[in-house]
Amino acid sequence: MKQITEKMKKKRIACLVLLVLGLQLISAQTELEGITSTLMDYIEGTANGEPDRVKRAFHPELNLYSIRNDSVNVWYGQDYTGGISEGKKSNRIGRIVSIDYENDAAMAKIEILMPNAKRVYTDYLMLLKYQGRWTIIHKSYTYVNYPE
Repeated sequence: MKQITEKMKKKRIACLVLLVLGLQLISAQTELEGITSTLMDYIEGTANGEPDRVKRAFHPELNLYSIRNDSVNVWYGQDYTGGISEGKKSNRIGRIVSIDYENDAAMAKIEILMPNAKRVYTDYLMLLKYQGRWTIIHKSYTYVNYPE
């Protein structure tokens, strides 16, 4: 009888461990989906002339940072989103390169192919889970020209 009780305890422990691991996997999948959704609002919103999607992705106080003439260049996020015309598509092709997150903070790397400008932009984005949803709070970017 004692052997049966030990076996049952081990099975219960194994079931609890599997349940906890399963719940963590579901949570991780849900967080990645939320981050990806925010990133796609940014990528598709800028490509398809949907400023409301970009505004939804960006925190209202977000700024964009780059280097210009060996100095830090700051582009105010409201000016950036204000330059997106409703319905005016732009020739840009974006993709998510990577996402890394822990708890309520995340980083993402995005590549934007700009065929007309013959450039590939790389965006490094910082996100926070803010008021229940993932929001881009910072964008640093750079670009390289296509090889001629």
